Amino acid sequence: MKLLDFNRILGILILTLFYVACSSDLDFNQANDLKLEPIFSSNLAYFDVPANQFVPNGVEQPIIADTPTIDIFNDAFFKDNLAKAEFFFEINNTIDRAFTIDLVYLDRNNQVLYSTNFAIPAYTGVENLVKKDDKFENTKLDLLKRTTKIAFILKMLPGPILSETSPGSLKLRSSVNAYLVIE
Repeated sequence: MKLLDFNRILGILILTLFYVACSSDLDFNQANDLKLEPIFSSNLAYFDVPANQFVPNGVEQPIIADTPTIDIFNDAFFKDNLAKAEFFFEINNTIDRAFTIDLVYLDRNNQVLYSTNFAIPAYTGVENLVKKDDKFENTKLDLLKRTTKIAFILKMLPGPILSETSPGSLKLRSSVNAYLVIE
């Protein structure tokens, strides 16, 4: 009988502890103060243009252009929550000609919103990496949010003549970090 009384008293004590421990009030209004600040990283663009693509049918083409659609920043979610964006570019030139790369940010009506360019020196036998960062904040961020296309314009500068058998290539890799604030 003593064992039964001890178990009863122990059970009552445990229930009392649970009752006392769960007596605090919960404040569900704290959810209104929630602020999330995620960072999304993604590849933006990549190309690898061999030297012979600048010589179609034996004729040197000094300009190559491409205008992919990049309208992710027009999405309502990004327009409302994007606080900053950082673009990273890396260009590797193994062609013995210098280049410039123009990036032209366009809106829905193909109007220029922003542009930037890179000077790429000719390959001289050693690694030839050109790196550039481009940050979008404040007014510049508003232009990015209106961007629907980015034109990549490659311009070959004067130098040794290229042929269909010329070695080397021009490689671009780029990525973006998007900083969001969600309240």
